[in-house]
Amino acid sequence: MTPSAPLALIPLVVVGVLLIGLLWPASRAMPVAWVAAAGVAFLAWDMPLEWIAAASIDGAMAAIEILWIVFGALVLLYTLMNSGAVDRINAGFASISDDRRVQVVLLGFFLATFIEGVAGFGTPAAVVAPLLLALGFPALAAVVAALVGHAVATVFGAVGTPVIVGFEQPLETVADAIIGGGFDSVGAYAVAAGGWAAVFNGILGVLMPLFAVGMVVYFFGETDPDNRSLAPVWEVLPLCLFAGLAFAVPYVASAWLVGPELPSLFAAMAGGGVVVAALNAGYFLPEEEWEFPEREEWPDHWVGSIEPGSEEADATTETIDSGTESMSILRAWSPYLVLVVLLVGTRVVDPVASFLQEGPGMAIEWSGVLGTDVTGAIAWAYVPGTWLLVSALVAIPLFGMGRDSVSDAWREAGAKIISPAIALVFVIAMVEIMLQTADAPASVADGSMIVVLADATASTFGAAYPFLAPTVGALGAFIAGSITVSNITFTAFQFEIAQGLALPTQFLVAAQSVGAAIGNVIAIHNVIAALATVGLVGKTGRVVRLNLIPLTYYLVVGGLLTGLFVYVLAPGTF
Repeated sequence: MTPSAPLALIPLVVVGVLLIGLLWPASRAMPVAWVAAAGVAFLAWDMPLEWIAAASIDGAMAAIEILWIVFGALVLLYTLMNSGAVDRINAGFASISDDRRVQVVLLGFFLATFIEGVAGFGTPAAVVAPLLLALGFPALAAVVAALVGHAVATVFGAVGTPVIVGFEQPLETVADAIIGGGFDSVGAYAVAAGGWAAVFNGILGVLMPLFAVGMVVYFFGETDPDNRSLAPVWEVLPLCLFAGLAFAVPYVASAWLVGPELPSLFAAMAGGGVVVAALNAGYFLPEEEWEFPEREEWPDHWVGSIEPGSEEADATTETIDSGTESMSILRAWSPYLVLVVLLVGTRVVDPVASFLQEGPGMAIEWSGVLGTDVTGAIAWAYVPGTWLLVSALVAIPLFGMGRDSVSDAWREAGAKIISPAIALVFVIAMVEIMLQTADAPASVADGSMIVVLADATASTFGAAYPFLAPTVGALGAFIAGSITVSNITFTAFQFEIAQGLALPTQFLVAAQSVGAAIGNVIAIHNVIAALATVGLVGKTGRVVRLNLIPLTYYLVVGGLLTGLFVYVLAPGTF
């Protein structure tokens, strides 16, 4: 007899209680959740200890693959920060207009989505918020703009990690169903589902520049709440919509034509370039510049320990190597242009892609872990982490960087991933146990914990579930603070529900990323990290409450989009 859904829910309840109720950091909460999953698997599913250990090792190997990508992304980002390239990129955006609304579009949206595409894992808000602070934004406004602005790009995160790992890893457990459905591999299915995720989020994302500007104008344009107005937003409505479209078109196109590695990165570069060119040509610029109220009128909760526009705020973007002012925009962007070429070449050129995936020594594999049927692998050569590091190495002579600057970049990147490493290893190990509980020969169940949860959810909500599917993804991102972790936790859950309800599986998997993307704007540790960079500690609840506005838009319209595709536009497919 298969154990009940409440038992399968225990590990997720533990995560929710520890992270939300007790505000434990993920590095402490996830090991406890892993213990809970292992205990339920052993006691309720009769999963042997060696299978629990093997599933955990499989999860740890998947976590190493993610961390390889994150490390490469952070090394490249810190290399460019230490060389002055990021400051040059920021100065190029900021010099176009002194209008705060335009600056939100260029930095809060395009620069934040670009940094999300190359680094992910909470980096955009932590980088862009202090940049806006240095320009004179209230600290709270800077954090809100950066968090809301980068949301749509999180679908593909750091060069595709939420799809490459977040979709593929959990879907390996349903590989037979995927291949039986007409796909050559789980990877091919994940790429297709990522394409639909780009469609959903591209449609929703068209309005995200408008939301970012609207949040800043409405909540920080007046110090008296009774006098708040959205009137200044309508003056830049054409710019916001143009920016949203300029991002969405290359975003969707690159997801379908190249794969999950490039959409956020390429869309930010291409869309940002188009918008900057239009502004420089005199299009979409507002007739009158909009500014915040006088500094002495600002409420105390707008500002923290770092004064906006002060020398201390400027110090948050201070470079290590000299020569920033004379650096050309093209030179500043060039390492990322190299990265785009490398990623396209290793994905589109079939002989190269095949060799990197299947060639000798191109992956570290452990077949039959601990004598079980579990196989773990680390595809170190194909995953983007390798090419991020190559781009970082190219940047060293390009910027004439000294040894100290380079070593600082690598040291900062290494320090940055220690805490996420602990959380990732244990959360993926937990999910692998939940996915594989029915695979062990001695298991008493016909379905894994995830299958049991999916069946119970499908029977509870039935045909209405597609409208709620994004909410599951948002809950996962809110709890774990990561779209990748949310996808790893709930992608198989969404797939199983779709199969149980005889609905298109790709659409529900795509809907998972819709919710997980917007869940990042209220993810507690993302908010805390962003607040810390602007000296505004302790305002987490205020930011979360404000960001419930774009969250509601994304979940409601995202649910309607999912239902539209499932029941009207393409029923009975995939």
